[in-house]
Order: sequence, then structure tokens, then C-alpha cells
Amino acid sequence: MTAGRRYLVGVSAVAAAALLLSFVLTPDARIGVWLATGLALLVQGPLGWRVVRAIGTERLQLVWAVGIAARFALVVVCGLVVAPRLRLALAPLLFTLVGVLMCCVVVEAVVVRARAEPR
Repeated sequence: MTAGRRYLVGVSAVAAAALLLSFVLTPDARIGVWLATGLALLVQGPLGWRVVRAIGTERLQLVWAVGIAARFALVVVCGLVVAPRLRLALAPLLFTLVGVLMCCVVVEAVVVRARAEPR
């Protein structure tokens, strides 16, 4: 399986898990979980793909650092702007956002490691 496919499968599994877990929450919390999952994937998808494509190049560390900064900015914006404006419960939104982002970072690491290993 190619690195791109591994990454797509991993991120899809993270999204599916977040959406399935949302159904055990109250309807109010569910909206925050869905929004957080969507925003996390919207930001994480392209950033993670750039990291996977940068494997073995000199720019890998720069691409990774920019991705971490963008994820941090997303969490800050969601906590200070999005949740208050939409009157969403902060805990479900931020816990889901950070959880999905971190799970996607783990997917990145698995894909990077699998791609970097000699065959």
C-alpha cells in the first residue's frame, strides 16, 4: 500500500471513530464534536499530506513545524472565537479537536515510519 493510501485510510479511521463516539453524547455536545472533527480534518488533511510528501527531503522539519503551529492556531481560534460565537459547549469541541488532531499526528508518524523503513 502506498504512503498516500495508508494516510487516507488512517485519517478516515480517525474520522469514523470520532463520529461513532459522538452518538453516545447529548445532542448539544454532538454538534461540537462534529464541527471539531470537520475542522480538524479540514486543517489536518492537507498538512499531514504535505508531511508525508516531504519525507526524505530537507524541508521535512520545516513542513512539520508549520503543521504543528497551524494545529495550535486552530485550537486557539476554536476556543476563543468559534465556540463562543456559535454558543457551543467548550469541552466537547476542544477535547474532540485536540483528540482528532493528535490521532492524525499518530497516523502521520505511522505512515512516515513505514515509508522511511528500508525494504
